[in-house]
Amino acid sequence: MAKQPKGRDISGIVILDKPTGMSSNHALQRVKRMFGARKAGHTGALDPLATGLLPICLGEATKFSQFLLDSDKRYQTKAQLGVRTDSSDADGKVVETKACDHITLADVEAQLPQFRGLISQVPSMFSALKYQGQPLYKLARAGKTVEVKPRQVTIHNLQLMGFENTQIQMDISCTKGTYIRSIVEDLGLSLGCGAHVSQLRRLQAGPFVADQMVTLEDLQAIIDDATMGQVVVEGQWPDITPAFDALDQLLMPVDTAVLSLNAVQLAAHQIEALQQGKVIDHATDYAQLDVVRAYGSTATNTNAFIGLVEVQPEGRLKAKRLMST
Repeated sequence: MAKQPKGRDISGIVILDKPTGMSSNHALQRVKRMFGARKAGHTGALDPLATGLLPICLGEATKFSQFLLDSDKRYQTKAQLGVRTDSSDADGKVVETKACDHITLADVEAQLPQFRGLISQVPSMFSALKYQGQPLYKLARAGKTVEVKPRQVTIHNLQLMGFENTQIQMDISCTKGTYIRSIVEDLGLSLGCGAHVSQLRRLQAGPFVADQMVTLEDLQAIIDDATMGQVVVEGQWPDITPAFDALDQLLMPVDTAVLSLNAVQLAAHQIEALQQGKVIDHATDYAQLDVVRAYGSTATNTNAFIGLVEVQPEGRLKAKRLMST
């Protein structure tokens, strides 16, 4: 077995369906090993309790992961009324219980409008938000509390999907930085009985949707089929080129992370100048400081994604983040 300690130079985006009980970083490392990738990163952590859509960027795609971090998200969640926990979800310790059998559907519907549109929320101490370089959840687990400032987020859509046996099911589309557990916590307080997240599933992040997801089991089945049951040890690979070929077919192209941006087509000499750090002339109608996708011809692709460029005064273009040559 040949050793490949550095991994493959493979680039693209895996739309993973993260299982419950697993951290986003653990899921990331699993996918990275399966693809034999040299470099990988995820685009916005999901709590261990949460399941669903977790885009994992491999290789050059990591350069553009920020655009997925900044994108809108969609979730489906179940809220259990009558029980508050210290983390506002089912993984936390119960801190208060109250009767909630008297809560009606009309009561719930009456409280929901305050959670639509532009709202202010205080992130949970068990969130991944950082305070002086430390994630809040690490401070919380150490028994420490700090003042967390409210932040404004936009809830594009909040739909009540069901209310049965003291559980509320909701579908929520929102801007980046929205904490669903904070919505559920505040909803429980407004109903006077408390609540916590019992289930959370992400269904969309930016351009990526649930239909595009693959599971860790799907990926493992591809590897098992190609290796005929050979054990794959990290850093030591049997001949699984067929598995890599099949796995790579699942990758979304790097530029799918930034398809919401406008695009320009560049000539070879313009691309070369950008790669040298020069500002180039290019006729464009885009606004100054707009970031746009750049495409050009390469030896293997007549419409290859080159990277992102920024529009300068008088329509000139400056490299912002380019693919490696």
